[in-house]
Amino acid sequence: MKIDLSFTPTELDELELRDRNVIVIDVLRSSTTIAVALKNGAREIIPVESIENAVKISGSLFGDVTLRGGERNGKMIQGFNLGNSPSEYSEATVKGKSIIFCTTNGSVAMYKSRFARNLAVASFVNLTRVVEFMRGISSDFLIVCAGRANTLSSFSLEDSICAGMIVRKLAEDKSLNVELTDSSLAAQALHKAYGRSILKMMRKSEHGRYLTEIGFGEDVRLCAEIDTVPVLPVLTGNVIKLRKEETPAIESDQAAKSKLTA
Repeated sequence: MKIDLSFTPTELDELELRDRNVIVIDVLRSSTTIAVALKNGAREIIPVESIENAVKISGSLFGDVTLRGGERNGKMIQGFNLGNSPSEYSEATVKGKSIIFCTTNGSVAMYKSRFARNLAVASFVNLTRVVEFMRGISSDFLIVCAGRANTLSSFSLEDSICAGMIVRKLAEDKSLNVELTDSSLAAQALHKAYGRSILKMMRKSEHGRYLTEIGFGEDVRLCAEIDTVPVLPVLTGNVIKLRKEETPAIESDQAAKSKLTA
């Protein structure tokens, strides 16, 4: 089982990702928001690479069951229903809805990976579920960090450390015979150096500081939590949904909550 890693999708194209097993990470905030939205009953997430495509696709879908969500420079796009804050994607807002999702980094990486053999969306909040998914397939994987498109290096510390945590958990499993590339080893080393306090690291990271400055400090805290949203968003066709076997469990949990509040 060979684990390769790209610190940014900038140099990748669709042909390189075709028919590969791919994990996409955008901790702040797309991956986290998608996990929350699907856990709260969203029907599907449709990742797009541009605002123009989001508008075009939404025009061909039923308006009452479709929402547009996303951001540019961390803030909600004008004319969209939702931004990219996990707290916006409550059950009352997203249950049963299709969400056309357009963000600066995360949705672009997911769109590029749409021809992957298997694709899952990872963040700290669902990390163990992603590791279990990779163990179950037990084949070569490419981890793609969404990075930061508007910076010179495109490097994202929080994405890389999340990737390193995934790599470490897989490498520690003696039953897997894991082979790591140099980039995977580098991510693992970053996690060892900075992973003791995920929240502290994220508050110091460039994007974490920026989000805090524009009023999304609570999002940074939510995105730093480990395994608080234990679901597995996977690519199905051209949309991202919960893995099939997880859906009944989520629905049962939501039904139980409804009875308690009735």
